[in-house]
Amino acid sequence: MKNVFKYLLIVSVGMAIVSCQQRELNTRVSNTTGWNYFDKKTTNFQANEGVGNVNPVGMIPIQGGVFTIGEKDEFITAPRNNETRTLTVSSFYMDKYEVTNLNWNEYLHWLEFVFGTAAPELVDAARPDHKVWREDLAYNDPYEDNYFEHPAFSFYPIVGVTWEQAMQYSQWRTDRVNEMALINCGAMQIPDFSIIAREFEEDEVEEWQQENPGYELVPVEKPSDEDPEQTVTVYRVEYKWIRDKFIFNTEKYLMDANYVPAYGRKPKLDSYDTNRKVTIADGIFVTGYRLPTEAEWEFAAYAPVSGEDGLTIEGKIYPWSGYHPRDMTKKNLGMMQANYVRGRGDMMGVSGALNDRRVITNPVDEFAPNDFGLYNMAGNVNEWVMDVYRETTFQEATEYNSYRGNIYSHPVLDEEGNFQVDSLGCIMISWGKDDDKRDVRDGDPANRIDTDYQMPIDTVGMENLENYKSEPTDILAPRITKKTRVYKGGSWADRIYWLNPSTRRYLEQDQASSKIGFRCAMSTLGDQIPGTPVTK
Repeated sequence: MKNVFKYLLIVSVGMAIVSCQQRELNTRVSNTTGWNYFDKKTTNFQANEGVGNVNPVGMIPIQGGVFTIGEKDEFITAPRNNETRTLTVSSFYMDKYEVTNLNWNEYLHWLEFVFGTAAPELVDAARPDHKVWREDLAYNDPYEDNYFEHPAFSFYPIVGVTWEQAMQYSQWRTDRVNEMALINCGAMQIPDFSIIAREFEEDEVEEWQQENPGYELVPVEKPSDEDPEQTVTVYRVEYKWIRDKFIFNTEKYLMDANYVPAYGRKPKLDSYDTNRKVTIADGIFVTGYRLPTEAEWEFAAYAPVSGEDGLTIEGKIYPWSGYHPRDMTKKNLGMMQANYVRGRGDMMGVSGALNDRRVITNPVDEFAPNDFGLYNMAGNVNEWVMDVYRETTFQEATEYNSYRGNIYSHPVLDEEGNFQVDSLGCIMISWGKDDDKRDVRDGDPANRIDTDYQMPIDTVGMENLENYKSEPTDILAPRITKKTRVYKGGSWADRIYWLNPSTRRYLEQDQASSKIGFRCAMSTLGDQIPGTPVTK
């Protein structure tokens, strides 16, 4: 027994020593050349390790894995655009809630404060479309007048925004979060927005423009403080100065070595005792908010979390557990698990015993979350995803990280090699014909019709038809384009069929609806996210 004990002791100590040993690969000494890293006497190469994911605000970590995308039940009259296919999704982050009116009003307030005078068109372009609430035979005026601004709807999902607006919001959110990261690490000062609102007198214009070559102060008419019926002229900084010098843009900051906002400063970081800008290698930036891909969204909605046996349930009809639209637990027996239409004209149940309690949308934190902890992945509002719509996408989908919509672009440089910026201050991009993959392996016959006719078509007898389109390409061109985007999830105005996460619909990216909102996603870096616990 003593010998056995001694043997076990030696083995356990040996295992403890092995477990405590450091990884052979390290960031102190090169394993291929033997030179030391971070040596100021040599080249002072900066070797970073463990720079991975920055946990984004308001998001749930989703561990990826294999699942079956596509239809989970057979509906004879449904479009067959979601054939099943097994694929793998990498880990990612997803907003816990849909983006709310309050979130959007924060965005609009920032735009109005910064660009309200210099570029009001940018503010107008970000406003949601109030008219989406209009219906010819319905009294929805209170929603049109109040839904977006009234505090009663603060935590309701934003609707009336296009796919393009949702993507622009995601970019703004990325920039603001990364700007705060730079401020918190001492790499940048807090911006003083009063500079934008400052009014200059005429005798200050010349001096300011000498200090800011290439930029101008522009005259602005405003009511006189002494007599509101009279106007006076003051001068304010132009939009171009705000765009180039004041507004932080993540992409521009990382790509253009010379770019630092006018209100910022270069931090003193340990690199030859000189100032340098923060880089991706410092690990403080988020990778970027965006819309989820269709595969990510469907994976997140079903939440295929494995049980104790390592297996997961396949074939779920809805995001919640089970196959019933109503709650089957004793406590909440018969209650709806999402906001949708039960039947013709039945939006919320019977007075005195309301079911989902909402005629239109509901606050984004109502109803129980799914097994990933995500709220309203079915019902309430449909949600934009990044993908371009094609009926046959799932037939050609890749086995991992499926996505249709890639455009491999490159920055635009001027003759001197400087980055060009667009009207929003972002790096201008360009791409060639072979870089646009939105139509790649498109098996939908309607999208392959050649409508580029060089001679007129015989249209005799059609000229008197009401709403007739005289341009032949307008008649024969398919409805589906490179700007047709997918939305998913079902809404407050949809029947139960559309609450199945595998269902797919589409709309042009510049159009909006009272039934479509969105939530953001974010990619991970390096290792996969640890297993997501089941929220039971």
